[in-house]
Amino acid sequence: MQPFSGSSFLSAPPPEEKPPGAWPRLWRRLLPQSLAARTTLLLIGGLGIIQIIGLTIHALDRFDFDQRMIYERARSKMFTYYRAIVETAPSDRDRELAALHLPDSVHITLTPGPEPDMINAMALPPHPQHHMPTGEWNGGHMPDDMGPVPFSHGGPHRPGGPFGPDSPGGPHGFGPENDPGMGPLPQSMRPEQVLISPTSGRRRTVAFLLPDERRWVTIHYILPRPSPFRSPTFPIAFLIMTFAGGILILWGVRRLIAPVSTLGAAAEELGRNVNAPPMPEDGPSEVARAAHAFNTMAHRIRRYLTDRTLMLTAIGHDLRTPITRLKLRTEFIEDDEMRAKMLADLDELEAMVAATLAFGRDASQREPMGQVNLTALLQTIADEAAETYLDEADNIAFSSEMPDVLVRARPMALKRALSNLVTNAIKYGGGVRIVLLPPHKGTGEDGAESTVTILIEDDGPGLPTEDLERMFDPFVRAEHSRNRETGGTGLGLSISRNIIWGLGGDIRLGNRHPHGLRVTVTLVC
Repeated sequence: MQPFSGSSFLSAPPPEEKPPGAWPRLWRRLLPQSLAARTTLLLIGGLGIIQIIGLTIHALDRFDFDQRMIYERARSKMFTYYRAIVETAPSDRDRELAALHLPDSVHITLTPGPEPDMINAMALPPHPQHHMPTGEWNGGHMPDDMGPVPFSHGGPHRPGGPFGPDSPGGPHGFGPENDPGMGPLPQSMRPEQVLISPTSGRRRTVAFLLPDERRWVTIHYILPRPSPFRSPTFPIAFLIMTFAGGILILWGVRRLIAPVSTLGAAAEELGRNVNAPPMPEDGPSEVARAAHAFNTMAHRIRRYLTDRTLMLTAIGHDLRTPITRLKLRTEFIEDDEMRAKMLADLDELEAMVAATLAFGRDASQREPMGQVNLTALLQTIADEAAETYLDEADNIAFSSEMPDVLVRARPMALKRALSNLVTNAIKYGGGVRIVLLPPHKGTGEDGAESTVTILIEDDGPGLPTEDLERMFDPFVRAEHSRNRETGGTGLGLSISRNIIWGLGGDIRLGNRHPHGLRVTVTLVC
């Protein structure tokens, strides 16, 4: 046994780190998927940041203004209380004090002396940054916009600045000044001394020494907290601006992103129907240019497909005459075995030509759209297949959980596509099971478009995984998986996929376990 190593015993395992690229993937998953949602989120987030910055600046300015107004109003009320007491006869002052209607935040007492921790307000130095003009008492009430009131007992006023909130006496609003507020009071009513308590939170105390007796008017009061939102119009204006900005952002984003959605819808429709109508080439120059480029591309695709289809149809049509002549000449061959082989080859060649002509005819002709009862159509296809392939009739089954499922399609084209799939399953799998699943939501961009799924299954050998998608190419046959002697030209799956894509649906091939093939057809209801 090996001894413990000190370093290995004490060392902790390193913390598990996220692999590179994990955080970007997580961030992408949290972000909205659509361009409109991301743009809206970015703009509303920017608007919110701007609103917060503006609100902070306004709140700081409003807070300072509101605080100064609270100090001014508190000082005015304190002098009003003092005047009401000093103008009363000394013998009636207790009764007058009891008769005063005081708010809960104010408490006034007549005491023989001030509180021990109070300091002399008249001894505080003046504030050098302010100067308040001389004012008058107005009906016994000091105006709210007046600066702090000074105190001097007798003699001329002393120059100095008012005490605001940022000065030594400012939190109380009392200190030496030009004597603007005490002018109407006679000298006999002015306080002998004014003391203030040290600042302690929102609680304040000021004491006035009465001029005609040795008692003090001590006023305890609590300053209200300043609030930048005291004005009712501010939150209303803020909400209105935010709501209007959000609505404008949503409307603008929808208008700007609409061409992108239109382009995506047009590209999807072109994948379903190559003859889809062109996009409107209007709007801003960039949008009109993109629409014009898309229409040009769609026109070239249609021209290429049309030329290819016409070429295949022309070749197939021209081959019918020499095939007929070869069949006639084959009849003059005396060797019966040779004659039978040549006729078989010519029959196969004629079948290929007929399939080519049918492929071109399906690509060029357009049947009108209409409502199709898919349940009844599949039942008809199953019944016809059972009548055609009598030996496999017991292995042909159709099941549906819904009595009637309606889809919008071209009836004859849809029947041709589904019949090809059912026929292939019977030929190469020895039977077929057709299952119609109930419709479900969720394929449309807004989730409102319903789809229905059809499963066509057989018990044949299946297909190699690499050949599942290749089987939809024209003239492709899985020679190693299918019996070549059963015939066929390799156009059945191509025709079926073109028809289903033209109807806005989809088709996929998949192997079953332990063996067999499943064709999954999705159609739009």
